[in-house]
Amino acid sequence: MIPEPIDAAGLNDGANDLLTRKEASAFLAAFGIRLKPASLARLWSVGAGGPPCRHVRAKPYYPRGLLRAWALSQVSELRTGAPAAARGRRHG
Repeated sequence: MIPEPIDAAGLNDGANDLLTRKEASAFLAAFGIRLKPASLARLWSVGAGGPPCRHVRAKPYYPRGLLRAWALSQVSELRTGAPAAARGRRHG
């Protein structure tokens, strides 16, 4: 892993830490996103909108900060019913 520079407060927030697929899978579970490492591999290989990753000597690594941002982008706000477009598809 590439060491991250220490910020002005002397702390490292870990945003640039590189996670393996197994570690990324466990990290995403904390956001309620359950993806096995094999599913992360499939999302990347088919270009299906999975989280961004870097490759180091052909091995994928997920930067923690980008993984966090991707996870947050996948979670919607609380809803009390289906969106209007979805209701129209069911009854129309």
